[in-house]
Amino acid sequence: MSLLPLTIISPIIGFIILSFWGRNLKENTAATIGITSVGIAALATLFVGFNYMSHTPDAHMTLHLWTWMQAGSFNIPFSLTLDGLSLTMLSVVTGVGFLIHIYASYYMRGEEGYSRFFAYTNLFIASMVILVLAENMVVLYLGWEGVGLCSYLLIGFYFKNPANGAAAMKAFIVTRIGDVLLAFGLFMLYQAAGTLNMQELATIIPAKLEAGSPEITWATLMLLGGAVGKSAQLPLQTWLADAMAGPTPVSALIHAATMVTAGVYLIARNHVLFLHAPEVLHFVGIVGAVTLLLAGFAALVQTDIKRVLAYSTMSQIGYMFLALGVQAWDAAIFHLMTHAFFKALLFLASGSVILACHHEQNMLKMGGLRKKIPLVYLCFLVGGGALAALPLITAGFFSKDEILIGAHANGDNGLMIAGLFGALLTSIYTFRMIILTFHGEEKTEAHGLNGITHHLPLIILLILSTTVGAFIPQPLNHVLPDLKDANDAHLTIAIISSIVAIVGVLIAFALYQGERKLVNIIKASTFGKILSNLWFHAWGFDCLYHWLFVKPFLFIAKILHKDPLDKTVDSTTWLVRLANKGLTLTANGQTRWYTATMLIGAIVLLILLFWL
Repeated sequence: MSLLPLTIISPIIGFIILSFWGRNLKENTAATIGITSVGIAALATLFVGFNYMSHTPDAHMTLHLWTWMQAGSFNIPFSLTLDGLSLTMLSVVTGVGFLIHIYASYYMRGEEGYSRFFAYTNLFIASMVILVLAENMVVLYLGWEGVGLCSYLLIGFYFKNPANGAAAMKAFIVTRIGDVLLAFGLFMLYQAAGTLNMQELATIIPAKLEAGSPEITWATLMLLGGAVGKSAQLPLQTWLADAMAGPTPVSALIHAATMVTAGVYLIARNHVLFLHAPEVLHFVGIVGAVTLLLAGFAALVQTDIKRVLAYSTMSQIGYMFLALGVQAWDAAIFHLMTHAFFKALLFLASGSVILACHHEQNMLKMGGLRKKIPLVYLCFLVGGGALAALPLITAGFFSKDEILIGAHANGDNGLMIAGLFGALLTSIYTFRMIILTFHGEEKTEAHGLNGITHHLPLIILLILSTTVGAFIPQPLNHVLPDLKDANDAHLTIAIISSIVAIVGVLIAFALYQGERKLVNIIKASTFGKILSNLWFHAWGFDCLYHWLFVKPFLFIAKILHKDPLDKTVDSTTWLVRLANKGLTLTANGQTRWYTATMLIGAIVLLILLFWL
């Protein structure tokens, strides 16, 4: 436990050095600082994890550092907690983050702002570690906001392009909606329990509130709002695809392996609260199922290789939400871990494709790359196989299988069928991407890629995306509730999901290998054009939100730009000036005018007297 703070301190030191002196550092020096700081955090995690697993594998350990805030009875200590769940998340954040940093030192070479990039990523790692190790919801919220800030900075890294700045702003605003809802949830929980310590909440809330009561229902709904914002689930999913504007290592680090899974971690960490609100928990599963299907259809027609992976990330996190909703807690975290391996591999490999093709991202302009970059092709085959959950040989098969089994065990066969159909879509769009990129005729002149900083992270992630990654133990006993017994259906579901994955691969090859006549016929039809356009624009949510929220906001802003309130206040001054101008006209120095006004006044007074 004594080394645990090092997982935060080391990246923060790296961030400070790179922020203050980065401009004066050479690229090699900046990369060394950025990689070393995260490497020390990963090494500290290894030592802490080994010690934890050797001595107290089922314990919940707390390390108090200092009192952060205190006002009367309101006391927020800055304490770190270590159990099986936080250790699993910490290992993913620092381990996969370390590999991505190594790859980034190769990918970002020669880019403007090289040291700035590593400063941002170091701060991100520190914020994410705070999030997963927090004992208190307020400390978790600190890390939550920290990763949101870093996401904004990294998505808009190429800020000279206005489109990148717009994408960063969109991500910041959409996720901020979820963050505000999460803050409301914290207020509700504190009002109900008088504490925001997560262990105490898990004890006090079930004792004080009835299951399904309005208080716990609204509080968990607010937590879910925060989760869907950060994890890009319906209805706050629109930011993730545009977030691909950032450098590809950013996509691997933030939008595949770590930050977007924060919502999954939040719900799993507070599983006792959600179990006390069963309707909300079931709604979590429905949100995941709908999102995975919507994102799967959107991925089928994308032409940008990174956007395909972005929608696939949205879909796979949908699987994790589905698992949480059916109380397959271990399966959700298991898939979170394997997804970090194979999706980081796919994003980094896509970065290699983009570099090899001179920063071309359109798959329709690629093709025939398997001979030019064979290692990258192998990475796509293994990573794509894990994403499609090809049976027995990939890590994704084992984790996705556990989710489907959990849905069946919980009696949610509708969600299980949605998961199976989503698996079919995943196989089709994954191997469509591989076929368009690596098979057929070569349409863009590509060059090979070399270097240990390029090859090493890919090879390690490739190995972890196979069955090897599936057998990494997760110490989740006594942290998350056990899954209901489903041994009777385990083999049947495994066979069905295997058949679905293989059929999806065969469909992809039948549709996209060669001349693609059937696909062209469908795309040329009226119905095909409408459906393709709808899916390409992700079911039109951006357009819908633009009309519902953006346009009214801009209309109100246009009105307020003229400052009607200020004009209303100024009208008083205008009336006084008008009255003054009128009185000034009467004082013209003419005797006849004064005599006439006196006579008129006298006549008015006489009329009033006679009238009264």
